[in-house]
Amino acid sequence: MSAEHTVLDPRTMRDVLGNFCTGVTVVTGHDGREPLGFACQSFASVSLDPPLVSFCPARTSRTWPKIREIGTLAINVLAHHQRDTCMAFAVSGGDKFTGVDWTRGDNGAPAIAGALARIEATVEAEHDAGDHTIVVARVTGLTALHDDGPLLFYRGGFGRYAGETLLDPRTATDVNPVR
Repeated sequence: MSAEHTVLDPRTMRDVLGNFCTGVTVVTGHDGREPLGFACQSFASVSLDPPLVSFCPARTSRTWPKIREIGTLAINVLAHHQRDTCMAFAVSGGDKFTGVDWTRGDNGAPAIAGALARIEATVEAEHDAGDHTIVVARVTGLTALHDDGPLLFYRGGFGRYAGETLLDPRTATDVNPVR
């Protein structure tokens, strides 16, 4: 049995997949000389046992190979007011930490001030995936920092969670909205 592959226009794929709203993270590391980081919206929880997460840096990233070499990293979940922080880390080259308030986390990776949460991890595995790499990382530390709303990426733009009523998946009843 052979599979046929349809050639899809990248712009159409971006437009269609842009209908899936994602949170925004900044993946960071520290090589002992300088902080490193890049913006990443392709982040997900993979497994609770063992605790694994994944994210997908572009194969063209110059920062990811440096963080990979370190082996330890932090995934900073950005709050809705951190659009400028996201944009600083979305560019290639330069000092992305200029004007960004941060400290070193428990594993040494930069912890960005104002982030909603921080996931500290070690690189577990990598898989080639077209123009990106799928990274699986083992969680070594978790910190929930704020109750503020997340920075969201949708259809090529940024927004925030509006506080709609959520359903509790255990009971299918309304729960307090996230603010």
